[in-house]
Amino acid sequence: MLKRTLLLGALCCGAGSVHAQSDAQKRQKVHRIGYISAAADLEHFQDAMRKLGYVEGVNTVLVVRMARGQLGLLPSMATELVRLQVEVIVAASPPAIQAARNATSTIPIVMAMTSVDPVRSGFVASFAHPGGNITGVAMISDVVAGKRLELLSEVLPRSKAIAVLTQTGHTAGPGQVEAAHVAARSLGKELVVFEVRDARDYESAIAQAARQSAGMFVVSNPTFFDDRDAIAGLALRNGLPTLCEWQEMAAAGCLMAYGPSVEVLHHHVATFVDRILRGARASDLPVEMPMKFDLTINLATAKALGIDIDKSLLVRAQLIR
Repeated sequence: MLKRTLLLGALCCGAGSVHAQSDAQKRQKVHRIGYISAAADLEHFQDAMRKLGYVEGVNTVLVVRMARGQLGLLPSMATELVRLQVEVIVAASPPAIQAARNATSTIPIVMAMTSVDPVRSGFVASFAHPGGNITGVAMISDVVAGKRLELLSEVLPRSKAIAVLTQTGHTAGPGQVEAAHVAARSLGKELVVFEVRDARDYESAIAQAARQSAGMFVVSNPTFFDDRDAIAGLALRNGLPTLCEWQEMAAAGCLMAYGPSVEVLHHHVATFVDRILRGARASDLPVEMPMKFDLTINLATAKALGIDIDKSLLVRAQLIR
């Protein structure tokens, strides 16, 4: 009898524990996170957040607003995120950051891979002490734009002119174009700049670039990343070698890419979000910059274009066959 009583008590206690655990799960805080961008790259950020314990539909709601290249939509999207009372806003690209900044001075904003200097742009007071409600990851693509042009010139040593593809109204473009101009002058190259509004202008711009230059440098911005298949396909069809920023763009068919890892950068962005949700203030979190840049070469594209890549570049690069 005693044994049966103890067993029954244990079962009752176990049932009570299960009910308590269930109640605790029901009471678990659900975090509402805003994500605003000009493009549609979310996968790496979502993966990074899951690894940190933030599961959509369980303890996290991700409120996503994508302009898909239409930058004029970003201000109203940022205002909507504020109205929906998200706890933190992840803003990918300078126009998205600016829109979020204009919409709120209180909700923390995490920069996701901004390609401009956040201090010169007025987003933060300094890298070490951001102040205000903005922090995150900054790449400052202006700094490496010249290096990208040098790499493209190295592959095309006899080229007289190199094209640059940039987007009208995107604040990341002018600094990269200016850096490319400086590099072109030092290399003795002519720089031909092509501005596009959105994907409707790609075909015409790339066709003209192929007629007027030996290769094309695609500036860093989320719209071009999102449209990488279209850009790479049109460039290949027109026989135009391209150098882009992200490895994913080389995988899509661009000849080369030189830049940091998208996956690693999104991990850092997710870490900022996690720290803020745990109570840290954006003003106290130093802005981070990528320290490692990878060169990627698409050998299939090189073969299709009839380009022989020097061994000195091949040994430094990640190769896509």
